[in-house]
Amino acid sequence: MPSMKPDSKPLPVDEPVVLAVTGMTCAACAARIEKKLNRLDGVVATVNYATAKATVTGVEHRPDASQLVSVIEALGYGAVAPSVDVGESTVEIATEAHLVDIRRRLMVAIVGAVPVMAMSMISALQFDGWQWVALVLALPVSTWSALPFHRSAWRNARHRTTTMDTLVSLGVIAAMAWSLWALLFGNAGEIGMTMDMSFVPRTGSHHGMVVHDEIYLEVATTLVAFILAGRWFEVRSRRRAGDALRALSNLGAKTVTLWREGTETTIPIGALGVGETFVVRPGETVATDGVVVDGASAIDASMITGESVPVECRTGDVVTGGTLNTNGRLLVRATRIGRDTVLAQMARLVERAQDGKAPVQRLADKVSAVFVPVVIALSIATLVGWLVVSGDTQRSFEAAVAVLVIACPCALGLATPVALLVGTGRAAREGIIIKGAHVLEATRAVDTIVFDKTGTLTTGVMTLQKVDEIEPGHLPAVMAVESNSEHPIARAIVRGLVERGVEAASNVESFENSPGIGVSALVDGSTVAIGRAVGGDDSGATVVEARVGARVVARFHVSDEVKSDARVIVDRLRSLGTTPMIVSGDAEGAVRRVADAVGIDRTHSAVLPDDKLRIVHELQANGAIVAMVGDGVNDAAALVAADLGIAMGTGTDAAMEAGDLTIVDGDLAKVPRALAISRRTLRIIRTNLFWAFAYNVAALPLAVLGLMNPVIAGLSMALSSVFVVSNSLRLRR
Repeated sequence: MPSMKPDSKPLPVDEPVVLAVTGMTCAACAARIEKKLNRLDGVVATVNYATAKATVTGVEHRPDASQLVSVIEALGYGAVAPSVDVGESTVEIATEAHLVDIRRRLMVAIVGAVPVMAMSMISALQFDGWQWVALVLALPVSTWSALPFHRSAWRNARHRTTTMDTLVSLGVIAAMAWSLWALLFGNAGEIGMTMDMSFVPRTGSHHGMVVHDEIYLEVATTLVAFILAGRWFEVRSRRRAGDALRALSNLGAKTVTLWREGTETTIPIGALGVGETFVVRPGETVATDGVVVDGASAIDASMITGESVPVECRTGDVVTGGTLNTNGRLLVRATRIGRDTVLAQMARLVERAQDGKAPVQRLADKVSAVFVPVVIALSIATLVGWLVVSGDTQRSFEAAVAVLVIACPCALGLATPVALLVGTGRAAREGIIIKGAHVLEATRAVDTIVFDKTGTLTTGVMTLQKVDEIEPGHLPAVMAVESNSEHPIARAIVRGLVERGVEAASNVESFENSPGIGVSALVDGSTVAIGRAVGGDDSGATVVEARVGARVVARFHVSDEVKSDARVIVDRLRSLGTTPMIVSGDAEGAVRRVADAVGIDRTHSAVLPDDKLRIVHELQANGAIVAMVGDGVNDAAALVAADLGIAMGTGTDAAMEAGDLTIVDGDLAKVPRALAISRRTLRIIRTNLFWAFAYNVAALPLAVLGLMNPVIAGLSMALSSVFVVSNSLRLRR
């Protein structure tokens, strides 16, 4: 049986509903919302803490956004169903407001925590009554600065759930409650009381007697400060990680200069319609996808394709919205607008990839879901165990609080989504679209790469070398039929016939495209069918036959050039541990010519789309992990079936929709680059998860054994989150 991809090519009935979610404070929040949404009938939901978004896809019909918002709000969180135009700004506004709030609370926490910690740990600063001054400083920190943690814990408690904030809130409340008891009812409030600095839990002593006079105001204040600082850095870094997606979203023009009957009028981009002509002056961004109807210039597409060299364009050439016109004035007829543009599709694909989850994240999600309740139970057990063993209430309390603090699973929740956010963004800047998190796993294991020939290993710019006109007078009909096809060979035939002065017939009816076979249509009541002939010519060119009825009326000899860097790239892919091969619908001679040029031994020629699919399945059945690289309609089925489908963006929409990876500009050199970025992102994710797990595995026993001061526990927990985020940001380089 052929292998199947995880999350393999879902076919939603419509576009998913994307909600901006507010109020999430950790990955456990995201998991809770996701679980609740997935309980609704007929939907599949993914909630991403790093992007603060919920993506909900309907199984049979498009989900009701208002119902989804109500479900999320019932859990105590906020949700907004953004419009197409303001979705990203909604999230950005919420993120910026969240950052401002964290910064304010952090400033108050620092002002209070620094002197409290200094007085608690440095005997020389402990003047008479210092503990009461520390209490005054600690109260606003433990209440107002820590209010988000307390509010979140209360909200979760009302819904009988727990999150990381539950642990933080319990730790702060426990430390403050103990300190208040010791100050008000114990003897910690006595004038002249001192404490010594200790990185391990202290045992209380007063006038030579073991009493419970230690206070933990520094634990409460520094814990809040450390966690707020870590959270501020985390949110700020997450925003930086999404820079690539925002850059894509901001490339589009806001206004456009409409050209109508020789008059220029500036209108909002949303008012432009398909078929209308607009002006692009030097230095301006191309407003939307279109075809140049007048003028010549050089187009800088680096922000979309990653290619720094401008591309010359002239009348008849296709231009992409969001690219930069460098020198000439162009008149462009709009062919796609709004959500249909290449730029909009790229942004949606990147966003969906960032909102997805890699299979490696599933274990982390399962652990996070039960981690907090287990930690609370472990903290209680630690308290009871120490009381039974030692009878030292103070030591028992410290150990229990340390367990609560050090076990916060922040790093575990951030390990995957932040790395995925940065990695897919980095790929997008280079013109590589990674469509889903499952792609990362596939790239790691790929050992066989199947190439289509035309447009993949070759330039795809086919040239009509020779025309054998067997029955004169039929070329206008052939040209008319081929004008309706987007296949590179059809385009070459049309260009060649135009150069030869042929004018297309105008009355084409019942056009049909049979991938891998050819095209046909009725022209002046006669059936004209065009398809590849059996075999090629001596030069390896592809031979295409045109038939009227059952008669062959013309033969066309078409060929293209091998990409100049194809051999180097094939060798590079071999160095990544893959075996290349060619599977093409072209004749054996044409395929062998290309294979010899690029250094590939294994080939299949003259195959239909079904044959390509069968070959992929056979390779998988023999244990191979297959990547398919193609650009045509006839490659779509094989791209879907392959463990990794790599579509060349210069090909058809069908191929790009079917692929897992899209090379926007069709640059073959980006295939090994795409594999390298994907594999590196996966390595970063695995590193993050390892250290997140290792941190808790190593630290928890120390806390349970009473060897971890709660202050040090809070610092360690915050630093673990900072490490995970910082490690993920390495992908930006």
